[in-house]
Amino acid sequence: MSNRNDVAASTALVLWCARAQYLADKYGDTMDRFDAILETALRWYQKGRGAVLATVVETWGSAPRRVGSLMVVSGDAEIQGSVSGGCVEGAVVSEALDALEDGTPRMLEYGVTDGDAFAVGLACGGTIRVWLDPIGDAFPAADLVQLVEGRSARKAIGYTTNVTTGHRRIVDPSDYPDRFRTDRSGFLENRETFVTIHNPPLRVIIVGAVHIAQALVPLAHIAGYDAIIVDPREAFASNARFPGEKLVHDWPDDALSALKLDARTALVLLSHDPKLDDPALDVALKSDAFYIGALGSKKTHASRVQRLSANGASDDQIARIHGPIGLNIGSSGPAEIAVSIIAEMTSVLRGAK
Repeated sequence: MSNRNDVAASTALVLWCARAQYLADKYGDTMDRFDAILETALRWYQKGRGAVLATVVETWGSAPRRVGSLMVVSGDAEIQGSVSGGCVEGAVVSEALDALEDGTPRMLEYGVTDGDAFAVGLACGGTIRVWLDPIGDAFPAADLVQLVEGRSARKAIGYTTNVTTGHRRIVDPSDYPDRFRTDRSGFLENRETFVTIHNPPLRVIIVGAVHIAQALVPLAHIAGYDAIIVDPREAFASNARFPGEKLVHDWPDDALSALKLDARTALVLLSHDPKLDDPALDVALKSDAFYIGALGSKKTHASRVQRLSANGASDDQIARIHGPIGLNIGSSGPAEIAVSIIAEMTSVLRGAK
């Protein structure tokens, strides 16, 4: 490795560690869900800095990062994202700079020692394979633009890469529905074609800025959701009660129509007030939201069903509502109810039986 690469790799690793600590403090172990890796790669490329995408394509043992995790390396060795939690980033940066110089993609393989694994919080080490893609001839910028535009429009999008030929193809959920539903990047059976999944960020829209919402929002962030709180009552949906969160003070039907509920959105109704919940349900039941849950007892839900039926909702639409909300774990108090809601959202998202 040249002196240039030694210095660049060391500098990049120091910067990465500082950023990783910040993200870990803020978001826990969900760092990959909050990094705009593709957007950063495109920006660096367009500014003439160069960019190389590093993708974890295979793991064995207790590898620190899951398959599909991304890191981008610029021509001046700035990095964003992670492929190993810090164990091999320096070596990957060095290889990425070489790949950028010759424009050739390549496969890397690293063993993470038990000592290095312990340093990043794992019980034991493992092995990872990382695919490097220099943006340009190897990974056409036009493909990257298409991916970034798709993500911006909250479209599920991805691409396949043949690691033997380097051939790439943009794909959507109709190509690999199970992989998109489960957020599962990975090799196909031929062991040559790797599918990289880029689903839109998960969102949870909470109608009713009540005490349960205050417990639910931080849990939602930990689980990888962006949270939006909708409540026309500004005294409830205030910055003091939800510091740093996105607050919408419109009536729920107007707010949800503007937010456009899609298949990566969960709707949680916590107001316990038909004046707020029913207009929200009128919009949600016609949407692609993957989860709709409503707070209330069985008696309250039965009354809700009667009102919706009287207003023309079909039995199939009403059956989409999870009410009373949350898995039945015997929860008591706002925090435990919030846990039950996140658990039920996860169960529905992942198709658990």
